[in-house]
Amino acid sequence: MHTDNDSASFWEKHYSRLDARWGTTANTVLTGLVGALAPTPGTALDLGCGHGGDAIWLAARGWDVTAVDIAPTALARVAEAARGAGVGDRVHPARHDLARTFPAGEFDLVSATYFHTPVDIPRAQVLRRAAEAVAPGGLLLVVEHASVAPWSWQAGEDVRFPTAEEALAALDPGEGWRTERCHSPRRTATGPQGRRATVTDNVLALRRAL
Repeated sequence: MHTDNDSASFWEKHYSRLDARWGTTANTVLTGLVGALAPTPGTALDLGCGHGGDAIWLAARGWDVTAVDIAPTALARVAEAARGAGVGDRVHPARHDLARTFPAGEFDLVSATYFHTPVDIPRAQVLRRAAEAVAPGGLLLVVEHASVAPWSWQAGEDVRFPTAEEALAALDPGEGWRTERCHSPRRTATGPQGRRATVTDNVLALRRAL
């Protein structure tokens, strides 16, 4: 485990070494959830946006997206890809160390897809802050790993993941929320070198009351 102070350097090195094409396709779990639960575009916050696959997909469908990451290289690639896709005016890269700072405002959609890190950060606190950023009537999406992929930094380790119900209980957003999804589906995933594997996700979708 890395120390909290390593977060910025760890992710900058990670993206600097990563193929710029990796992570430029929207996650199919997110696209399905948005299509079913948030078909009308508004404002969106994408936490840990990486190379921007989700943010650009949302922007192409009319969302105005604040795309947050800690790595300048990732954010520069997001901005370039958004311009190339013709949605540069609807994707707003923003650098935050979410353990310390958080974007201001409220959003119709707040997404934290695979917001995991080997760096020691207060992840539960960040996700609760994400819930606070959801506007009335808006949607919070949390998609997290519930199994170890062969290309994960945890590969070979004996990891115990929470169930979706346990993840929901840990999030504990308080009163005034309706649970739209809380389950652990399996899917076929593709790793950075094209390796494919069956993995399990925890999927949480929560609607804030008007």
